[in-house]
This record gives sequence, C-alpha cells and structure tokens, in this order.
Amino acid sequence: MADLDAIFKAYDVRGTVPDELDAGVARAIGTGFAVFCTEESEDRGAAPGRIIVGRDMRPSGVELVAAFTEGVLAEGLDVVDIGLASTDMCYFAAGSLDAPAAMFTASHNPAGYNGVKFALSGARPVGESTGLRRIRQVAGEALAGERNPGSDSVGSRSEVDLLADFAAHVHSFVDTSALAPLRVVADTANGMGGLVVPAVFDGLPMQLEVMYPELDGTFPNHPADPIQPENTADLRARVVEAGADIGLAFDGDADRVFLVDETGAGLSGSTTTAIIAAGILEHHPGDTVIHNLICSKAVPEVVREHGGTPVRTRVGHSFIKEVMADTGAIFGGEHSAHYYFRDNYRADSGLIAALVVIEQMSLSGKPLSELRRPFERYSASGELNTRVQDAAAVIEQVASHYEAEGMAVDRLDGLTVDAGEWWFNLRASNTEPLLRLNLEAADDAAVQARVAEVRSVMAG
Repeated sequence: MADLDAIFKAYDVRGTVPDELDAGVARAIGTGFAVFCTEESEDRGAAPGRIIVGRDMRPSGVELVAAFTEGVLAEGLDVVDIGLASTDMCYFAAGSLDAPAAMFTASHNPAGYNGVKFALSGARPVGESTGLRRIRQVAGEALAGERNPGSDSVGSRSEVDLLADFAAHVHSFVDTSALAPLRVVADTANGMGGLVVPAVFDGLPMQLEVMYPELDGTFPNHPADPIQPENTADLRARVVEAGADIGLAFDGDADRVFLVDETGAGLSGSTTTAIIAAGILEHHPGDTVIHNLICSKAVPEVVREHGGTPVRTRVGHSFIKEVMADTGAIFGGEHSAHYYFRDNYRADSGLIAALVVIEQMSLSGKPLSELRRPFERYSASGELNTRVQDAAAVIEQVASHYEAEGMAVDRLDGLTVDAGEWWFNLRASNTEPLLRLNLEAADDAAVQARVAEVRSVMAG
C-alpha cells in the first residue's frame, strides 16, 4: 500500500508520480477530502454540497484529477472542475463560490512531482492540524479497502471558467486608472503564469512581454523556482536588454512572485512586503499587517512608520491565515514571496502583489530601483542549510549559548535570537535532517562574521 506519511506534508500533499502518488492514491485522497468536508460542514450546520477542483500544467494532473473526482463523487458530493488554474485562482474559486477546493500542483518542485493543496469554503486553510490528518486517515482506510461510500447517491461533475472573473478580482486591488504605461517582463517558467498573467494584464496600460509562456509541466527552459537566483537569470538579463521597468518571476503554480527592478537586481520577499504594506496603509491607516519571523526587521519598522500595527507570526500559510483571521489584518507577507490579502479571502496571490507594487511605482513616478531604497535597511544571509544528526539537540545547544550571553531568545518558530544590532532564526526542516539559518545584521561584513559565529556554536 502507498506510504501516505511520505506524501502528506505540513501544509499539503506532495510526492513523485507514479511511485508515491498515482491514480489509486488520488482517488483515496478524494474520498478523504470529501469525508472531511462533509464532517466540517455538518459541524457548522451547513450542507457540504460541492468541491472545486483545479490543476496546473503537469501532464500527470489530468489522470490524478479524474481519479480524485471519482473519490469525491462516490461520497455523494458534486465536483466543480475549473480546469487549468493557478493556485491563487483556485483560492479565489473557493472564496467566491464559497466551497472547498483542491488544487493539483507541486508548485516549484521538478517535473516528476505532483500534489494537492486544499482549502475549505471561503478559502480557509487546511493544514496538518486543521484537516490533513483526517484526510490522510480516511484515505488510508480507502486504500486498505476498509471503507464503504458514505452516501447512497453519486455526485455530479460540472465545469466552470473563472479566468475572467479572477482577472477582474485582481484588478479590484488597485486603481487601474492610475497605472502608468510601464514595460513589464514576466517569466512564467512554462508554469500557470502563462495562463493567468496575460489575462490579468489584458486591458491595462502596461506593455507586457511573457517569457516561456507555453504551459509545459516538463519545464524545458528552467525550473519554476524563482527563490533560486539562477532561475531568474534569464529574466534579469531580459529586463535590462528590453529596457523594461519591472520583471516578474512566477513559480510553477503562479501564486508566488519575485520582483526584478529595471537594473536587473532582484528584490527580496521582505522588501516587497514592506513596499506593499506601505502602499496599503496609505489607504487603510491603523490597520494590522502580518509578517513572518524571518522577514527583515525593516518590515515592522515600515508598518509602524505608516501608522499600522505589525504582528509577527510563524512561517507558513496556515499560520499566517489563522493570525490574519484572528486580528483582522489587511495584509500579510512572507520572506518566501507569499503575499496575503484580507480582501482576497486572506489567501496569497503573486499577481495582486505585483499590481500593488506597479501601482506604487506609477503613483510615485520613481523607478523601482529608487522606490525600493527606503525599505532596504539591513543585510541578510538568505537561508543557509546545514545537515545535522539531531536538529533538536543542536537548537538547544545554540539556545543555551545565547541565553548565557544574555540575549533575547524566543521559540515562536524554531529558535530566534535577537542581539539588537543583529538577529537570527534557526529552524528544523520538516522533511530533511537540516537546520535552516536566516540571519540579519547591519551590513554584509557583519552578516558574514555573525554567520560564522553561529555556525561555530552549532558545531559545538
């Protein structure tokens, strides 16, 4: 039987096809999601009704979605198939149609992978502690032949095209009449951006050039993982060559975006978060903005300077969305280029983020290289991975050392040590024997020195 523990992660399902994830497993996961959605609806006194299904351009998605659909229909729920979609378009479907959704994608992973991201009605998140365990349990029972359908009736399948509605929704986050006729280059990496980016920019005054727009889940040009600088090299070069004002690098399912200024220099997720926060707070003074604990200290500084209230949270969309719901936050950002908007059902969208930054460029009349400067105040190490035998023991060793030095230490997510002029976070990987170090200091020299220091403490 398939090893479900290997493919059920903290926030989603992900594995190689077909050895870890095949049609049989997808059908069982469909059963699990249908049962979970039915139970969740009954707890709220609502009828479960229907489940939305979307997929990215990976060739394996067609068969997996068909099998998943069979599992859902057998439980008596209907399926609304939105076809090819970006993940943020699928979240929009879950919000606007007020129904649970399953998005078949492996995001930035290589071509041999596929997976599923889940949302409840209203695009509410589903994570390990908020549904994935139950989905996995029922899927395991289905695979073992230990479960009969929970309904005597079979659901029906329908299709709907939401692309135009989604594009209009993205437009609603900016004043389209204020947008300047900028030249934009988007590298969609043969991912779902090739579908949604042209649809969103259609009718706007910008001149759009799309690199690698063909939907091809084999990723023939470069991996759809823009957090790796080598994967944005083509975009950075093209922005300079074309004299473009901004470059947009999307991941495979197009829910994340990394920005490149007109000089070909990339922006960090923290810088983009700060720019968006400042723009939003201009129109919504006093609102709350969420940032994860790996974001630069510049982010909460900018939020306060613009009259907002910053709230620090753990890494990960489930945690961000939960805190946004609890606080009523208008916006949330992560260092990994996930940007969440209250009026987007608290879901993340790279396209909304890109338009908000373009609006800020248009309103200021400044090139992005100049607009970014006030938001970049410190130097960062980026994520540095170290393979260790016992991650928990190393974290405790580091914590003890810096507590003895009298530094501020917290355990919100892994270990964060704040020494005032510099700080770092050390977190264990969910899937590998790795420790992930992120460190920030006043300048590059200080970053290098402090990284060496922390690694020395880690080594004992």
